[in-house]
Amino acid sequence: MTQTDAFHGSKIVILDFGSQYTQVIARRIRECQVYSQILPFDTKAAEVARTGARGIILSGGPASVYGKKAPHSDPALFGLGIPVLGICYGVQLMAYQLGGKVEKSERREYGAGELHADVSCDLFRGLPPVLDVWNSHADKITKLPRGFHSVGRTDNSDFAAIEQPRKRLYGLQFHPEVAHTPRGKEILQNFLYHVCECKMDWTMGSFIEQACEEIRREAGEDHVVLGLSGGVDSSVAAALLHKAIGDQLTCIFVNNGLLRSREAETVRRVFGENFRIKLKYVEASRRFLARLKGVREPERKRKIIGNEFVKVFEEAARDLTSGGSARFRFLAQGTLYPDVIESVSISGNPSAMIKSHHNVGGLPKRMKFKLIEPLRQLFKDEVRQVGSQLGLPKEIVFRQPFPGPGLAVRILGEVTPARLRILRDADEIVLSEMKASEWYYKVWQSFAVLLPVRSVGVMGDERTYQKTIAIRIVESQDGMTADWVRLPYEVLGRIASRVINEVKGVNRVCYDISSKPPSTIEWE
Repeated sequence: MTQTDAFHGSKIVILDFGSQYTQVIARRIRECQVYSQILPFDTKAAEVARTGARGIILSGGPASVYGKKAPHSDPALFGLGIPVLGICYGVQLMAYQLGGKVEKSERREYGAGELHADVSCDLFRGLPPVLDVWNSHADKITKLPRGFHSVGRTDNSDFAAIEQPRKRLYGLQFHPEVAHTPRGKEILQNFLYHVCECKMDWTMGSFIEQACEEIRREAGEDHVVLGLSGGVDSSVAAALLHKAIGDQLTCIFVNNGLLRSREAETVRRVFGENFRIKLKYVEASRRFLARLKGVREPERKRKIIGNEFVKVFEEAARDLTSGGSARFRFLAQGTLYPDVIESVSISGNPSAMIKSHHNVGGLPKRMKFKLIEPLRQLFKDEVRQVGSQLGLPKEIVFRQPFPGPGLAVRILGEVTPARLRILRDADEIVLSEMKASEWYYKVWQSFAVLLPVRSVGVMGDERTYQKTIAIRIVESQDGMTADWVRLPYEVLGRIASRVINEVKGVNRVCYDISSKPPSTIEWE
């Protein structure tokens, strides 16, 4: 499925001017059960109209509208007859392009503020006349375009909220999408339901139904191969594809020898036995460990593992295509909507960040498969909802992130079978105690790290000189920033006691209390 695929219901298009909150806007709209789609700021009005959008939102951004290189939208957007809501930079741009005036403010507004709102405006329907809001701007509107009037003011601006009701054009100088604007979601709901007349038809049930139709249409009678890692994204993609095309799907699971305890058995049980999905299991542990022998540098370990995975997957896929009558013309990947947004270059966007997809180990184009990416419309929380509705067990749907190179980046130094055994045993204790104490699903990640450090200890009146395990447990929203978890001492104590007593070769356990930044979540 391509990026331009449309949801067959109410839709809001968001034009991205580089705001750090653009994805937050999209998520808030979807929380209101309305589908949202982010497009580049310079998308032509005719293209926006073709999407069938019932409303347009102009995001915030770091530029000033009067700057020489400031990103501007197509002015024809305001004549489409589709409601428009400008937020922060978006409202300033609307005013500027329609004949108003925007100037640098003598007093910047950053942080909490108080809005005096005209509750007769549709945006503020059902809300009190004074609202707490969150600001982040250094410019302000000083003259309104013809036909506009103020419907909200702050101490710093008489035009903190504006409207042109006849053309259904609205603007907010503050950010309704952030949690720091307590009634912001209600303002967005008023725009969606009362101004744009959207229906609440974006549900994971409706998505599953439409996605299955699209998959069947695209795949036809051909077969699809999917690299299954056991992670959330590839697992949900597998379950969705299987619901849509059944035995036309074959999953390839590569055991690289760097997996957690019983990981391979879990994947084979959940997908092979319970879901009856065709699963090609590739045992490649010795092959990967041989390539890693003597390698200590972290980045080199990652590259070796990634390159070797591509080779193993290529060989397995080649066996499928040449070993039977089935035509494997499609490769499925668990690409999510944030991947799509980040991988699209937005010309002139001052915050544009281009990231190449790395799904399925970065498979090469020469494989000559057509791509099917059934989750590319979804955010992570929506993927989990889909997985739950498809019947995937909680242990899969809500599992913590696990690095692509596996335990190799949690062993500092050379990866050997003996070191893997120590780390795997310690990691299993960490996870079992986190689940037993009901902390596992409250945190972002919890795992063990094997350090290249030996220290003196005493066990049974004998001197020991053994290895050290570090425990890393962090809380985060998206993995971009993270803080260490203040785990109860009794839980930490049980983990440390069990690791020292049950894992042969370990006599010391440390707890990592560093945050990201400056540290990273993984140690390598």
